[in-house]
Amino acid sequence: MNPRKENSTNHINELYWKDHCGIAYTLAAIGGRWKINILSYLLNEDKLRYGELRKRLVGISERMLIAKLKELEQDRLISRTVYQQVPPKVEYQLTELGRSLEQILTLMDEWGEDHLPDSIRR
Repeated sequence: MNPRKENSTNHINELYWKDHCGIAYTLAAIGGRWKINILSYLLNEDKLRYGELRKRLVGISERMLIAKLKELEQDRLISRTVYQQVPPKVEYQLTELGRSLEQILTLMDEWGEDHLPDSIRR
């Protein structure tokens, strides 16, 4: 990932809106292709191992998955449990804060399903 210049106008605006707007803060926490899918899978499956998440997220690189899991963990939306065994077992699940996104994610899914163009409806 390319770090942004800390004094760039885009970076300054992004930081301002994340700190002053609830919608911008929410989108920063759950935004992007991978985070929202990780959250959705954990919402529906309760706990998933790293390998199970990787299989479900078609096209994600190992580096990207690790980065997004760390971001979600830093934002306290998911928790990571490591079991001391061989091979190591790591499970991820939503925290209480992560579970509080259920209504938002459900509404976003319903809205998207209702407004998909006819050419790509399932």
